[in-house]
Amino acid sequence: MNKPLRTVILLLVLAAIGGGTWWYLRRPAANDALTLYGNVDLRQATLAFNGSERIAGILVEEGDIVKKGQVLARLDTSRLSPQVREADATVAAQRAMVMKLRNGSRPEEIAQARANLASAKADAANANIQYERRAALTATATISKQDLDTAKAAAGVADAKVEVAQSALDLAIAGPRAEELLQAEAQLRASEAQLALIRQELDDAELVAPFDAVVRSRLMEPGEMAAPTKPVFSLATIGTKWVRAYVSEVNLGHVRSGMRAKVTSDSFPDRPLDGWVGFISPVAEFTPKTVETEDLRSSLVYEVRVFVEDKDDMLRLGMPATVKLLASEAPKPLPQNADRKATP
Repeated sequence: MNKPLRTVILLLVLAAIGGGTWWYLRRPAANDALTLYGNVDLRQATLAFNGSERIAGILVEEGDIVKKGQVLARLDTSRLSPQVREADATVAAQRAMVMKLRNGSRPEEIAQARANLASAKADAANANIQYERRAALTATATISKQDLDTAKAAAGVADAKVEVAQSALDLAIAGPRAEELLQAEAQLRASEAQLALIRQELDDAELVAPFDAVVRSRLMEPGEMAAPTKPVFSLATIGTKWVRAYVSEVNLGHVRSGMRAKVTSDSFPDRPLDGWVGFISPVAEFTPKTVETEDLRSSLVYEVRVFVEDKDDMLRLGMPATVKLLASEAPKPLPQNADRKATP
């Protein structure tokens, strides 16, 4: 073997030994802490009114801490309140109509119909007697044919009135038709739905906090016209916080969900916070421009979310943080949904 070839082989062997030694020295030991760098992140929400109306009042300022269900702003309700009263009256009237149809005819109404029928029968009997008398007198020519025709017509009218009175009595006893009751009940449901809609619009005139939060931005002022597409506030939760960090592919095998961690910030370097790994991205990406790593070369990394127990509210959105993963300690049980990737 010639000398140049031996030199090349020797260089390759030395390079392999050097690379292996570098990797062995750089890899984290089983009980060593893996250090990651990232920024504090938290869940945020922008709030807007459901309706389009002029804003009557803004009740909180930027930086205020608000509780879940607290009223933050109100709309002008001068036009909604009369609509609620009108819809309420419509429902009451329709409900009374349904009750009337369900109860049917009153006993007094049936008694009145019976009396009308008796009166009509009496009139018919009298009219028929008058007609029979005039018909008997035609043989002696003491009555004209015109008087006879008049008496006959009166008897017919009286008989027709008896039929009308009988039908009215039958209707009073039978009560309303089933179709009429169904129609009235359907109209009542429609009126109740309209009332519920207007009442909901009145309730939506108050903008409430959906969770405990800090008011980050106050985006509208009293007198402006609100709309569902116009945010009024930007809120940041004071509950769940995490550090969005990145781990290189070499160290990915040393990170697992539930792994305990200590989180420190430049503002409070001597007050580490307890945390745990709640999310490890299954997809690699190139190093973001804002990520802080020990080596700044462009390489594939994986996003890691380390959730933090920040009871004293020390961490702020975007604050740089240092995470030390404690491989020697037992993993922390994952809270519900903690290992899911949440979009702030």
